[in-house]
Parts: sequence; C-alpha cells; structure tokens
Amino acid sequence: QVHVVESGGGLVQPGGSLRLSCVVSGGGFSIESVLWYRQAPGFELELELIASLTPSTTTYKDSVEDRITISSDSARNAAYLQMNSLRPGDTALYECKLIGRVDGNPMSTGYWGRGTEVTVSS
Repeated sequence: QVHVVESGGGLVQPGGSLRLSCVVSGGGFSIESVLWYRQAPGFELELELIASLTPSTTTYKDSVEDRITISSDSARNAAYLQMNSLRPGDTALYECKLIGRVDGNPMSTGYWGRGTEVTVSS
C-alpha cells in the first residue's frame, strides 16, 4: 500500500529555517507532482505551491518563493521543502499531496500524509 509521511516540522524561532520532507513508500508509486498545503490554526487548508517533476516547473502562492526552496530525490521517492526566514505567520500544519503513478498507472487522486506541525515562536 502507498504510504506518505511528512516530517521535519517542529518549534523554531522567527528567522529560523526548517526542511520538511514528504516521503512515499509502497505500491510502486512514482511522484509526478507535489502539492504543499498548510492549515493555520482557525483557518482553512491553503495551497502553497505546486511542483511538477515531469516537466520541472513550480507554481507558488503570492510571493513566498523568495523564502522557499524545493527539491526532490527520485531514488528515495521523496520531496523536500526548505523554508527560510520563518515568521510566526508560518505556524501551521504542513501537508503534502503526491500525484503520480502506481505501478505505471496514473492515479486520478493524490496521496496524503498526516502532515507535520510547524510552530514559529520566540
């Protein structure tokens, strides 16, 4: 079965950095696109960016791209979100949704993990 796990969150001070991971295993899954969401306390789930691996392109929300760097490791079926200059407003549950293929068959819906908590506070 396909299993998605986000990690890398935690408590950081303003101005700090975190590297979030989104790793998928099982089911012969191969990543084609990665969607990163965040849900701040009391707010709706919000899409932050869409990263397509084939071809490589990324769409960001507003002007967050100056603080975010994305990367991936196809050998590990992993996607990474490097967040710099973190602000208290970045406090949220961060979730990834992976779109791709299972055993070569494209999936109509993505796969989610349970998310990883990011808290930015002094």
